[in-house]
Amino acid sequence: MKDFHSGTYVSQGYYKSFQPSILNRPWFLNDMEIQHLLSKADRQLGRLDMYSEYIPNIDLFISMHVAKEATQSSKIEGTQTNIEEAFLDKEDVAIEKRNDWEEVHNYIDAINGAIAQLDKSPFSSRLIKQAHHILLRGVRGEHKLPGEFRTSQNWIGGASIADATFVPPVHHSVNELMSDLEQFAHNDDYFMPELLKVALIHYQFETIRPFLDGNGRVGRLLITLYLVDKGILKKPILYLSDFFERNRFLYYDNLMRVRTHHDLTQWFKFFLVGIIETAKKGITTFDAILKLKRDIEAEIQTKGTRSHHLLTVMNYLYQRPIIEASKIVEITGVSAPTAYRLVDELVGAGVLKEITGGKRGKIYGFDKYISLF
Repeated sequence: MKDFHSGTYVSQGYYKSFQPSILNRPWFLNDMEIQHLLSKADRQLGRLDMYSEYIPNIDLFISMHVAKEATQSSKIEGTQTNIEEAFLDKEDVAIEKRNDWEEVHNYIDAINGAIAQLDKSPFSSRLIKQAHHILLRGVRGEHKLPGEFRTSQNWIGGASIADATFVPPVHHSVNELMSDLEQFAHNDDYFMPELLKVALIHYQFETIRPFLDGNGRVGRLLITLYLVDKGILKKPILYLSDFFERNRFLYYDNLMRVRTHHDLTQWFKFFLVGIIETAKKGITTFDAILKLKRDIEAEIQTKGTRSHHLLTVMNYLYQRPIIEASKIVEITGVSAPTAYRLVDELVGAGVLKEITGGKRGKIYGFDKYISLF
């Protein structure tokens, strides 16, 4: 990486834009510390990926990972929706928070849509555009060319482009740069470890900033899409936005340092540490989920004829850990009085906790499960 040159600042009159170097070329790694971190990251990802095979019905738990990613990635951009609120219906969210709630739900839909699309088409600019279109649907930014690469200059920070913190490449080079990024993602002639490859792809995407809005969220989503597309993860169970949000200033500084100092080494180290920490947390979370599930099922088995309905409710709660009695009627087919008795059973067992404080229309949360995330 000693010969790496990130790009060039180009004068555009009263401001300078940054023109990044292409990615699709041979790369040579000569840093032993990066190789050591790469080995650890591969090992932890392999351990995490094992849960995709050995946890029955793992798809039950993926919606929580997606919701956490959506809330944390959106939080970096300034929204305030938390994971509990993400599972509420829109009318149950405070009016002043509904715009944030919609942005988070768009992100959830964008993730789910893009993951599903990987079965039909590979990681590509087309897939990225589709995700971006969903992300900006009906929210702030909806008039900023959703699903289309920008046709004008954008910038980060500053009251105007003249005092911006960073100005991405000019718009007429976006298609060429994104084409290079896509070719790099699928080029097996130039060997590069996949985790370093996706670290580079994320950096380059955040540098190109091909959309007028939503680049940060889409760029973070690309990491998981790439790992699933390449078969490194069988299921979308690793997301880095929580790590990036907790280390927000380092995240921005390390990205910027690549551009200003051609220092790709520090970015790689930061990214790999994020993979290692996030994978370890994921493993701990899955272990805790399995223990919680066993304990609850053991308790439910003592409930006799009601155990079947209680297990149905639990399977719903693992996917959506917020519930009302009316939803229990819908998913189990029991009467309203029976649904309230099931709620009482789960509250008494410490599974559900009332979160609204209202006398009517009470909403309950699967508190112990939510806290794991």
